[in-house]
Amino acid sequence: MPATELSLFGLDAPEDAPLYAGAVRTVPVLLPLALEEPYTYAVPDGAEIAPGTFVVVPLGPMKRIGAVWREGAEPKPFDPKKLKSVVSVLDVPPLPPINLAFADWVANYTLAPKGMVLQMMMSARLVFEAEEPRWGFRLGGAAPARMTAARERVLAMLADGKVWAKKRLMDAAQVSAAVIDGLAEAGALIRAELPRSRPPAPKPDFAQAGLTEKQAAAAAQLCDSIEKGGFGATLLDGVTGSGKTEVYFEAVAEALRQSHAQVLILLPEIALTSQFLERFEKRFGCRPGEWHSSVSPKERARVWRGVAEGEVRVVAGARSALFLPFANLGLIVVDEEHDSSFKQDDRVIYQARDMAVVRASLGKIPIVVSSATPSVESAVNVRRGRYGLAVLPARFSGNALPLVEAVDLKAVPPERGTWLSPPVVEAVNATLGKREQALLFLNRRGYAPLTLCRACGNRFTCPQCTAYLVEHRQRGRLICHHCGFSLPFPKTCPACNREGMLTASGPGIERVLEEVKNRWPEARTCVLSSDLVPTTAALREILTQIAAGEADIIVGTQLVSKGHNFPQLTFVGVVDGDLSLATADPRAGERTFQLLHQVTGRAGRFGAPGTGLIQTHYPDHPVMRALVTGDRQGFYEAEIAMREEAGLPPFGRLAAIVVQAKERQAAEHYARELALAAPEARLIQVLGPVEAPLAVIRGWHRQRLLVKAAREADLQGFLRAWLDEAEQPRGSVKLHVDVDPYSFL
Repeated sequence: MPATELSLFGLDAPEDAPLYAGAVRTVPVLLPLALEEPYTYAVPDGAEIAPGTFVVVPLGPMKRIGAVWREGAEPKPFDPKKLKSVVSVLDVPPLPPINLAFADWVANYTLAPKGMVLQMMMSARLVFEAEEPRWGFRLGGAAPARMTAARERVLAMLADGKVWAKKRLMDAAQVSAAVIDGLAEAGALIRAELPRSRPPAPKPDFAQAGLTEKQAAAAAQLCDSIEKGGFGATLLDGVTGSGKTEVYFEAVAEALRQSHAQVLILLPEIALTSQFLERFEKRFGCRPGEWHSSVSPKERARVWRGVAEGEVRVVAGARSALFLPFANLGLIVVDEEHDSSFKQDDRVIYQARDMAVVRASLGKIPIVVSSATPSVESAVNVRRGRYGLAVLPARFSGNALPLVEAVDLKAVPPERGTWLSPPVVEAVNATLGKREQALLFLNRRGYAPLTLCRACGNRFTCPQCTAYLVEHRQRGRLICHHCGFSLPFPKTCPACNREGMLTASGPGIERVLEEVKNRWPEARTCVLSSDLVPTTAALREILTQIAAGEADIIVGTQLVSKGHNFPQLTFVGVVDGDLSLATADPRAGERTFQLLHQVTGRAGRFGAPGTGLIQTHYPDHPVMRALVTGDRQGFYEAEIAMREEAGLPPFGRLAAIVVQAKERQAAEHYARELALAAPEARLIQVLGPVEAPLAVIRGWHRQRLLVKAAREADLQGFLRAWLDEAEQPRGSVKLHVDVDPYSFL
């Protein structure tokens, strides 16, 4: 593989794994634990165990399932007297060689234990358990002594010689279970194991989309990259409502036409809505395999095995779908590639968009990253010629982008005790008068972010985190959004014991909803917030109702920004446009622009033109000016220039090191000692330690160090050498390394 394909991330491509050899037949077995390297086990006599095979091996007094790994360049020496043998080989599809290479790459890049990456590849637990057979009935050799019309219908159904499930047979023949049981007792039916059902195959030519000229040109560009073969990344950059999904569906269809190729579509978790699935089904004749947190364990096992055996041709999934064992992956699509939910911040800390590019490069296949507000990293990759570019400059419907204006809250503030300014209230009134939909957006869950006592000034804080407790009035509780601690909303202040003096400070989504219901009691309202929608199924139902026009006012958090189409929505009001700007995050401007552009872009996609109002205290902020003027290009130019001047990603590299301990002094002491142990490096700078903005989470005191490196520096090598030489954390002290951090809390 050309090294330039992986140079985007600063590492070389892994070499092909050598075959196992030696006098003692052994295999390296990696276990899904926090292990850096595989353990060596003996191969039973007569067994042939290839890399990727799942095996049961002893580990101490227990038996564990692991995967036979690739041999390293220099196998580690072992004591033959201590060598244990593989217990058994599991009847589970093996991990393809590319998955082993990918796991090694991810572990090397993120500095995560290799075993934890394997754990993500083994996330379908039921695959590794004996599958319970499913039973049905087929025709037997005996004829029943007594024949009835019901029995005749059953026997007629089974004349095809196939095994039928009992429930399906009852429904098809319109008989009761007693009829089936009676025929079985008479020997006319024989109980037989049902064959495993195969998932339906998407048909690339099931339906043709009516594409505009611009869409057809973009689709042809993507299809051309698939026909050429090999690795190539393309940014599909289209304005909100331009029909990017239909365009990359054409690339999916072209990939499916290739010999048995599979496709992976990565979406933000919440974007796996019925709307997307229905659009896929309409285009390809069936739904894709789903992979996200709400999929049942049984279904996860079915999808995992179907992917490994090549039967599941298309998977639409959240970031973890990237680690599925695809038998013949031919295309990856990353939709809403800018979305922050592609970053995983625990266990193996990785950016799924970036790792998807690596996976495509390893497999020598094309990848499409799609967004109306591309990440700065993707925009710079286009400039550097690393990504191709397909552009959709106009909406599919022909409608113009919404007219966006800023509402200066210093000049026209809301009435006392309310949160919607007069211009926003007037706009909602006008929208309802035209029987159109309005959306009010606030990216803050709960009723109020702070509860305080008017008598003594006491503020309710989390006992385990340096954070205020958020009032959730619908639940009647104060909740910490960082650790989950909660308590019933008190009647009296715990500090001064005064009753009736507790007051909510600031708005959350529930408080905006309360105001909406007070102002417009006749309007049909619905709320979209992760803590108020209990299940994915419930969310899909709400989104379907909104799309069908069964709501007048939608009140939502960032859930509403993720690619949904609401045909009757014409007005969007942003309650607090400054919320995500007030952080020390170097990506704050980019994130705010992306979020507000996506939210206001929900308006006016079909029919009547759309408008958006953004309530802000800083109407002259560059982000607000860019949103109001529609100068997206100008915003990216300024943001890229700022990043380049500061040496920030993608022009430089960052890594965050977080030290945690149960005692503050222990965290401070170890962080200082760690900083002093940092080796000298001309292109790398270690900043800190400092107390983290969230100084305590779940009772753990936190110190942060930031490593800033030039693009050409070997950041991973530096970190590995530093951490290997430094004193290892002891006691309650823990260390977390985040390469390419997205959170600075």
